[in-house]
Amino acid sequence: MLSAESAAVVRATLPAVAGALDEITTRFYATMFGDRPELLDGMFNRGNQASGAQRQALAASIAGFATALLDAPDTRPDMLLDRIAHKHAAVGVTDDQYTIVHKYLFGAIAEVLGDAVTPEVAAAWDEVYWLMAGALIGREARLYRDAGVVPGEVWRPWTVVERREETADVVSFLLRPADGAPAPHARAGQYVSVRVRMPDGVRQLRQYSLSCAPDGELRRITVKRVAGTADGPDGEVSTLLHDQVRAGEELMLSAPFGDVFLDEPADAGTPVVLVSAGIGCTPMTGILAHLAGLGSTRPVVVLHADRSPAEHALRAETRDLVERLPHARATFWYERPGAEEPTSRAGLMDLDGIELPADATVFLCGPVPFMREVRGALLHAGVPARRIRYEVFGPDLWLPAPTA
Repeated sequence: MLSAESAAVVRATLPAVAGALDEITTRFYATMFGDRPELLDGMFNRGNQASGAQRQALAASIAGFATALLDAPDTRPDMLLDRIAHKHAAVGVTDDQYTIVHKYLFGAIAEVLGDAVTPEVAAAWDEVYWLMAGALIGREARLYRDAGVVPGEVWRPWTVVERREETADVVSFLLRPADGAPAPHARAGQYVSVRVRMPDGVRQLRQYSLSCAPDGELRRITVKRVAGTADGPDGEVSTLLHDQVRAGEELMLSAPFGDVFLDEPADAGTPVVLVSAGIGCTPMTGILAHLAGLGSTRPVVVLHADRSPAEHALRAETRDLVERLPHARATFWYERPGAEEPTSRAGLMDLDGIELPADATVFLCGPVPFMREVRGALLHAGVPARRIRYEVFGPDLWLPAPTA
């Protein structure tokens, strides 16, 4: 709980701090990486830095946490904290790194806001930071314990058993632990980090959802080649995986993490709605495969949007899994429909006329604009916000209001 004295100061200064957060986080990362370039080796993704995604996500999390402390002082924003903790654990964040971040973040705040940062202001925001850091450190400790790994040491070598081209720009890798030890426990819908060494010697990482049932000794990731845009370069990790990694080679994978997963057996009788677009289909395929492996009889609705059937990764597998589930049905939307899916709908996803089971848990994954649009449609259709779980690839730039 934020102290009353600090709460008053934070409330008075939040507009100024929030308004300057983009400049603050820009200076923070520039200074920290200038002094500590080793943090770019296997900890931070350079693509997210170049595009500004990491900077924006940090700013949003600070402002969101501070706002939640003021609006509901007796509670903490658990959804935000859980999501960040899983992202941190997946890259091996350790307790001591919060002290490093504190040093450079508060240095940036002082530089940007200048004389406005009085000792009282600094102390109040210091309290906010360490409340957030303390909550994350506790959550991350539990995640490491549950994963059976030493804090920060989340990596194991995995051998590529098979490489399969799914579409022109999507490839799947089937993997087995290279050390012969059992595969770690995972839940359907979770992701792993993949860490690779780039040509310049720097290790880079990216998270990929498990696209098969998280059972047995094999795991699969399905990787879309990330093409550069005006906001950022080509994806370094996806490009290397597509161009260089073949069967028989090894990849470094983290233990599985992620706060969006199918909760079996707690939700065993609950209907499931899986909504995705583009490569957002990957965690949905993993959930479907898990349900099929269990012989589940729960109602399942699969909704997916893509450019065309040829560009819909794992399309045939999704159809096969739906057919194996006795109470499952699927609807696909394509901007350019094709003969491969004669029953599909043309255009963008439109939930009008789509019957959603009552009390369903909805899993949502895809580009952020798509998720915002579909989430609004789900809320309009009467689905409570608490029953909509979403996954974002990369830093979380979309933090929907808890009361929406």
